[in-house]
Amino acid sequence: MKIAVGLKAHSGWAALVAIGKRGGEVVVVDRRRIELVEPDTATWAKQPYHAAEDLSSDAAKRMVGRGVEAAHRIAAREMRALVKRSNKAAHQIIGCGVLVPAPMPDWTVDQILSVHMRMHKAEGVLFPSALTQAATACDLNVVSIPEKELSERAEKTLGVPLAAVMKTIVALGQSVGPPWGQDQKLAALAAMIALEERS
Repeated sequence: MKIAVGLKAHSGWAALVAIGKRGGEVVVVDRRRIELVEPDTATWAKQPYHAAEDLSSDAAKRMVGRGVEAAHRIAAREMRALVKRSNKAAHQIIGCGVLVPAPMPDWTVDQILSVHMRMHKAEGVLFPSALTQAATACDLNVVSIPEKELSERAEKTLGVPLAAVMKTIVALGQSVGPPWGQDQKLAALAAMIALEERS
């Protein structure tokens, strides 16, 4: 089956939903939470800028660097595992929709740590960015979807009102059971957009 993956990232983890079409019907073929930090570093690695806030400039840069490197390494490992699972199930991933925040200015670590809101912004960009780069490295057709434009993009791409799309998303959740919260719904919507745009 040709499938598309949708990813909604948080600090240290992401909701992943993969969908395909069987007889014209949209179906969920994979749904899981992927961890983007190692268990033994999770206390600080999910928010590396906050963890580095009270350190000296050099120590802060080292800690942030370790956190960023780990996020990218783990995202790459999870993406390779996704491709392997899909290949084993004889599915072809034709698109990977990643929900992304607004881009961040090219601030230095010192500039980010000097303003608290910038730390939140940097951490909000870190994990979607790691997933996007990992998907690109796996030769997946990445569809970056700004979260603020998700509803508008869904209506435009899928050609139906958002209310109709959300009915489909709710039905998908009923077909697979919980957990099917807001994160899974958004990831599924990103996957539907990617499937349509890359078909």
